[in-house]
Amino acid sequence: MDSIFHEKQEGSLCAQHCLNNLLQGEYFTPVDLSSIAQQLDEEERIRMAEGGVGSEEYRTFLQQPSGNMDDSGFFSIQVISNALRVWGLELILFNSREYQSLMINPIDEKAFICNYKEHWFTIRKLGQQVQFTLYIRSLKLTQSCWKRCDHGNS
Repeated sequence: MDSIFHEKQEGSLCAQHCLNNLLQGEYFTPVDLSSIAQQLDEEERIRMAEGGVGSEEYRTFLQQPSGNMDDSGFFSIQVISNALRVWGLELILFNSREYQSLMINPIDEKAFICNYKEHWFTIRKLGQQVQFTLYIRSLKLTQSCWKRCDHGNS
C-alpha cells in the first residue's frame, strides 16, 4: 500500500467518511447514502402498509421522520450495512448472538465500525498498521493516529 487514505470529515457526514476510510477510497457520497436510506424507508413503508394503509400505526409511521437518515447528515447502521453489501462485505454487530456463535477473535478481524454518541468511526488494519480515525465534533478537530501492532501487542 503506497499511502493511507484519510478523508477529513465535513459537516456531520461521519458515516460517509467512516465507510470511505474503511474502504480506503472515495467510494460513497452523501447522495449515495441518501439513496440507500430512501430505499430502506420505502421498504419499511411497504411493510407497514401490509398492516393496512388505513390503520393508525401506518398513519403514525407516515408522519414520523426517517429513521435511516436526518437533515444533519447522520445515517443509520442499516444504511452502513447496506452500503457495505455493495462491496460484498458483511457487518456483524459485536454484541449480537450471531457474532457470539461464530466465536470470532477480534484480533483476527480486519476492521471495525464503531458508534459513540451517534458518531461513526472506523478502526482498520492496514498491513501491519492499525488506523484509528476519530472525529471529535464538539472540538471541530480531526485526529488520526497509527499504531504498529504485532498480533495485538503494542
